[in-house]
Amino acid sequence: MGDRRTSHRPSAWIAGAAALALLALLIPAAVAEAREPAGGQDRPGSYSSSEGRVAYQVHLPPSWRADRPMPVVVAVHGCGMTGSGLNSMRAMTRFDDLADAEGFIVVYPTQSILRNVQLCWNSLSPEHQQRGRGEPELLAGAIRQVVATYGADPARVHVAGASSGAGTAVILGVTYPDLVATVTSVAGGEYRFHRFAEDPALTPVDTARLAPAEMGPRARQVPLLVVQGDQDEVVRPFMAERLVAQWRALGGLIATGRPDAGAAPDSVARVEPPGGHAWTRTSYRDRDRGRAAVDSYLVEGMGHSWSGPRADGLFADRAGPDLSAIMWEFASARPRE
Repeated sequence: MGDRRTSHRPSAWIAGAAALALLALLIPAAVAEAREPAGGQDRPGSYSSSEGRVAYQVHLPPSWRADRPMPVVVAVHGCGMTGSGLNSMRAMTRFDDLADAEGFIVVYPTQSILRNVQLCWNSLSPEHQQRGRGEPELLAGAIRQVVATYGADPARVHVAGASSGAGTAVILGVTYPDLVATVTSVAGGEYRFHRFAEDPALTPVDTARLAPAEMGPRARQVPLLVVQGDQDEVVRPFMAERLVAQWRALGGLIATGRPDAGAAPDSVARVEPPGGHAWTRTSYRDRDRGRAAVDSYLVEGMGHSWSGPRADGLFADRAGPDLSAIMWEFASARPRE
């Protein structure tokens, strides 16, 4: 896993992500999106406010009707990526294919180079970790705009992110729990991770205690799916461990006022498919509903990647589990209540 004394620093995380971003810019031929005919419709959009502007692409499945509310999946890319252009979240996740088959709307926001030259979402910056400010406000506004424009179901808005986009997805789960039904983090970190980087003595329970004040009267435990490659040298596996512990502690703080981070998981299962990466799934249930409130997958042999049988792009891994299908199975069973 390496020397955690150095990997705790956000600068190490950013430097690694920036190097990958530079690679994306230097090898355009490798990142050209393999566009295939889709059965649905693609429509551009943008949202502007006093916090700036965010552009996005919407994919509507063939079954979409304005009078038939559908779920929404918001797919937030990582550093050196776009939503639906070069080296895109769209090509890496193949969410369009899944949306066409399952019947949901996909939204692919793209970071502005004016906010981050490496196209990272600024999830480590305090000014982008609060409701009504920065990138959380822009993405929340874009989500509400999509829900209103396309008649989507506001109780079934699910956010999935990769790397810096995963950090932003987690932030949305804290800042907008009244908007987001579930969060999926692939190679991401905990809410307010920069505080831990400043003071490595802080535990996940300590950072969890920072979230309820931000949630305010809207506080609820947003179901969380965490995916991590055990060979990731950019976002180290300990960050996924901390995120799981933080989210479990937060659930306890919301429910009882006491953190719940030490209890044993409800289930642990290892899967070893022929010819691909093995993975271990660890689940912690919501005591009231009997379903997983926090689900985590540790994928053996996977680096800083999103895996799937048809995943495409610089950060794609076709040898791992189908993360898009896993994300949708988790999210589709958990509307916001």
